[in-house]
Amino acid sequence: MSSRLSLNKELRKLIEGRLNHTLSGIEDTLNCILEKQEVSPKELQEELATLEGRFNLLFQKWNLEILYTLFLKDSIGFAALKKILAVNSRTLSDKLKTLANHSYIQRTVIGGPPLRVEYALTEKGRNTVLLALPLLYYSSSG
Repeated sequence: MSSRLSLNKELRKLIEGRLNHTLSGIEDTLNCILEKQEVSPKELQEELATLEGRFNLLFQKWNLEILYTLFLKDSIGFAALKKILAVNSRTLSDKLKTLANHSYIQRTVIGGPPLRVEYALTEKGRNTVLLALPLLYYSSSG
């Protein structure tokens, strides 16, 4: 048991080191932009409003779970996704349509019989999952 605990500590240290490096890079980039470009309060307010909409979409129930599942599974059919998430069909269908409309996922119809539909992440969806993981990690750590 102690070897597993030590491995968890090693992994946590590695993850936190890489996340801190990434966060520092993002902060440095934003500081460079802000130094070179003056942002008015109105522009900042408008930008924050667009961010709020994106955050609201991503943090609605099931959306991140769907994206994360697709990240781990590459592409997956509706029935398999429904089974993994244990969500009802209507809710899953609505969430998949919304995520597809916002270009986070791609819907592919595969000819049959029977006709099948598979879902996969777009580049935007994949990047969103990769960016959301540190946020989820930090919000869950004590």
